Amino acid sequence: MAHQSDLIATDIDAYLLEHQHKSLLRFITCGSVDDGKSTLIGRLLYDSKMIFEDQLAALEADSKRVGTQGGEIDFALLVDGLAAEREQGITIDVAYRFFSTEKRKFIVADTPGHEQYTRNMVTGASTAQAAVILIDARRGVLTQTRRHSYLVKLLGIRHVILAINKMDLVDWSQARFDEIITDYSAFAAQIGLTDFTAIPMSALRGENVAGPGPGVSWYQGPHLMSVLEALPVDDDLQDKAFRMPVQWVNRPNLDFRGFAGLVVSGQVRPGDKVRVLPSGKTSTVARIVASPEDLDVAVAGQSITLTLTDEVDVSRGDVLAAAQSPPEVADQFEATVVWMDDEPLLPGRAYLLKQGTRTVVAALSEPKHKINVNTLEKLAAKRLELNEIGVCNLTLDSAIAFDSYAESRDLGGFILIDRLSNRTVAAGMLHFALRRSQNVHWQAVDVDKAARSALKGQRGRVVWLTGLSGSGKSTIANLVEKKLHAEGRHTYLLDGDNVRHGLNRDLGFTDADRVENIRRVAEVAKLMVDAGLIVLVSFISPFRAERDMARGLMAQNDFVEVFVDTPLAVAESRDVKGLYKKARSGELKNFTGIDSPYEAPEHPEIRIDTTSETAPQAAERITAWLNGELDYTI
Repeated sequence: MAHQSDLIATDIDAYLLEHQHKSLLRFITCGSVDDGKSTLIGRLLYDSKMIFEDQLAALEADSKRVGTQGGEIDFALLVDGLAAEREQGITIDVAYRFFSTEKRKFIVADTPGHEQYTRNMVTGASTAQAAVILIDARRGVLTQTRRHSYLVKLLGIRHVILAINKMDLVDWSQARFDEIITDYSAFAAQIGLTDFTAIPMSALRGENVAGPGPGVSWYQGPHLMSVLEALPVDDDLQDKAFRMPVQWVNRPNLDFRGFAGLVVSGQVRPGDKVRVLPSGKTSTVARIVASPEDLDVAVAGQSITLTLTDEVDVSRGDVLAAAQSPPEVADQFEATVVWMDDEPLLPGRAYLLKQGTRTVVAALSEPKHKINVNTLEKLAAKRLELNEIGVCNLTLDSAIAFDSYAESRDLGGFILIDRLSNRTVAAGMLHFALRRSQNVHWQAVDVDKAARSALKGQRGRVVWLTGLSGSGKSTIANLVEKKLHAEGRHTYLLDGDNVRHGLNRDLGFTDADRVENIRRVAEVAKLMVDAGLIVLVSFISPFRAERDMARGLMAQNDFVEVFVDTPLAVAESRDVKGLYKKARSGELKNFTGIDSPYEAPEHPEIRIDTTSETAPQAAERITAWLNGELDYTI
């Protein structure tokens, strides 16, 4: 549905053509709880005639039943769709609404005001071009006003409208309006938000929303709708260097190979030189394929298919860019991270990083600091909790093409995804590539993994034994190594306790330390496999994510997971080292199986049931499996 234009009744074709060519503005409403965000959007929908008669009738009925306006129309109910929102009179989830005027189309995101829903606000703001920050004239600038203003600045939203709402409840006092502006301006200057438009209004009554407010002689400025209709939507994207992340390689037949994607900045024409990143190869644009005919030029915001004059390797996730002004390429960065998951950030854990159309594996360092959004103070932190914001270093498993977030929200923004659950756990903004990522390069060597393995007459691999303390991992691993050694195989045993005497002596037993413990061991095991050794790794390794990370470091078939499956009661009854007794008495904290979780493997290559199988039998089965399933030779 669109704005109720007279053309709808007189010339529908003309109306549809006019509507198709209107510009689109995406904006958010944000601020503290009960500042009137949902009411404002409801009023915009109402005043732009975006409500059907049956919706209006339902709104009137709902307003009498659960409304907060004493039986009068409660416009917030047009947006607050969740039952919990209506019952509490607050916004919980992000609600998107479409409306239009004679001049422009709009998509508005109504974002929550509660601090606990900061991640929802970030989600709504990630695609917004403008932000309407509401302030209740009675309460003034609040903590959440500052928080959302900081996030608006952090997320690169350039157009900010400060809506001083509920002015009717302070008798449209100019002194109160000026006091709020002075207070807000002082904070805005601290975060670099120097350009904003302030409007006094009453969202409930519609004054200064879609039209000027009556009786406000001291305010001669624009009303909200006129500001929204006049904001530039393209900014300077078309004036920037050409960038197009490749979404799809289009190969319908042997004679056509095109690269489809959205132009996120700049312009491109046939004959332009382009660079493929991260590979760095160059070519020339042959055609800009579109429907119904080829284009002479494509600009930011258009989805197109390009063909090139050369047969260069281009894949999904690559970036086509102007050859003379390409983005940087790196695999290590400093970034601001907004943590959005109930489970905290664990430094060193491998996550999936999605930037544009490219997905890579990433690990985060311990935060350099986290930010108190209310005071802008930088605080020391070991990890990030839900809704916290911090600055971390990122290390990727492969290089990506990027611009800083300040230059490009498309190539500078990213999300982090949990590799096991597929949950989005964080959003982030790239600052710059770390200098070491530009100065440290792979050194070519002539003697490689294949040559080392051939010399030993075997193929290097990792046999990773995981299970509870007392399950028998170390005993079984020792027996397997003795058998392989007797066969003339070149082996090495990495045992959890032994490694903590040297390489990992600085690590404790917190979740973060356990992650780092396994990361280091996995990297050492990888080097040993590269040397052609058969590496037996005996570690509790309680988290699936880290075992999955270790597997991902190895080539296919080079990682064999052995689950030494022993029930907790059986392992505890053995208690050879007296650790369970200490854990039960509270002397030993973060002990796996007692007060720290163990995530059992879901699909191990080998499962050992130690309640029905002795250690020698288990060692015999592992050795036989290796001999039968995997050929030692290259």
